Amino acid sequence: MTLFCKQCNERRLPIVQQKDKAPLWLCEKCENFTDIDDMIIREQTKEEKEEAETKLEEFQRDFVSTGEKKSRRKGVN
Repeated sequence: MTLFCKQCNERRLPIVQQKDKAPLWLCEKCENFTDIDDMIIREQTKEEKEEAETKLEEFQRDFVSTGEKKSRRKGVN
């Protein structure tokens, strides 16, 4: 299984649908789902795309960065 799509040479991401089945791989550009054997299963639906976008927006809205700076300990090798 390659991480890049054979059609457009863009990166593919694993999407877990069910725990008992193998994940499907989604191409970011083509929006095709492929299986572990590199066979195209289906295209991403409009509802799935909207759901992923809303989850991303919720995560970005709820995520709080502390802005914590890392400090090095002095005198330790």
